[in-house]
Amino acid sequence: MHPCGLLPPLLLADSSTTVETFKVPLGRAESLSVETAGTGDPVVLIPGLFGSAFGFRKLVSLLAQAGYRAIVIEPLGIGSSARPEKANYSLTAQADRIAAVLDSLGVRGALLIAHSIGGSEAFRLAYRRPDLVKGLLSIEGGPTEAAITPAFKRALRFAPWIKLFGGIKLIRRKIRGLLLDSSGDSTWVTDDVVEGYTAGAARNLDATLKAYLAMAQAREPVKLALHLVEVRCPVRLLVGGAQHDGDVGATEVALLGRSVRSFALDSVPGAGHFIYEEQPAAVLAALGRLQTTVTPPRPSPFAR
Repeated sequence: MHPCGLLPPLLLADSSTTVETFKVPLGRAESLSVETAGTGDPVVLIPGLFGSAFGFRKLVSLLAQAGYRAIVIEPLGIGSSARPEKANYSLTAQADRIAAVLDSLGVRGALLIAHSIGGSEAFRLAYRRPDLVKGLLSIEGGPTEAAITPAFKRALRFAPWIKLFGGIKLIRRKIRGLLLDSSGDSTWVTDDVVEGYTAGAARNLDATLKAYLAMAQAREPVKLALHLVEVRCPVRLLVGGAQHDGDVGATEVALLGRSVRSFALDSVPGAGHFIYEEQPAAVLAALGRLQTTVTPPRPSPFAR
C-alpha cells in the first residue's frame, strides 16, 4: 500500500489505462489528491480553478499510451483535494505544495502540463524549484498574479445565497455555461462531463465556497513578473485558435516573450480554452515539440 494511502486501482472511463489515486498529507488539514497512470518519464499535470483530474482523463490515457508516467496533482481546494477554510491559497503557496508532493514521490526533472491558473502556479514552481521542472507546457495559462478575477470576486459576494437558490444544481448550470462559452467545439460538454467537473464541489459545497472566498482574499508574497527571467526551462504556451472566453491576453504573451529565455507560442485551430478536452492529441503533439527543446542533463564526471 502506498504510504500516503493508495486507493484501489481504477480504469479510465474511455480506455484501459489503470489509474491509481491517493492523498498526500502536507500539514494540518491540508492534503492534495494525486492520480498516476503509466510508466516512463514523468509528466505532471496541474488543473485550473474549475478543473480536476477528471478533466485530464483523455490526455492521461494518451500520455500513458505514449510511454509517459502521468501524475495529476490537484491543488488545495481543487478537485478531490482538501478544502480547509483557514489556509494560504496564494498561487505561490500552491506551487510550494506541488513541489512538496513531487518531493514525496521522488520526482525530479519532470515535464509540466498546466491549465489556466495552474499555469501561473507552474511558472512559480519552475523558478522556485528548477530541479523539479525541465519543461513547461502551459495550456491557456499566462503569468497571472491572482487566482481570482475581479468579476469572480464580485460573484463571490453572493456565495452565502448559493445554497438557498439552488445549491449544487446552480453550480452545475454555471459550470455548464462556462464550459460551453469557453469552447471552440462544445460537443464534449455533456451531462456526465458536467457532473465530473463538479463532483469535488458537490461533496462539500460549503467547504468549496469557503475555499473560493479564501482564494479571493489571498495575497501573493512576490510578483511573478519579476521572477520570470529566472525560469530556466523551455516554455510553450498553447492557446485555442477559436474565439472563446478565458484566453490569454496579448500583454501576458508579450511579457513571457521578453522575459522567458526559451519561449514559444502554439495555437490549435478550432479549439477553445479546454484544448485537452477538445483536441487532446494536439496537446500531446505540443508536448513532443517541447521535449525536443529540453537540454539533456550533462553526464556526471564520476559516472562509469
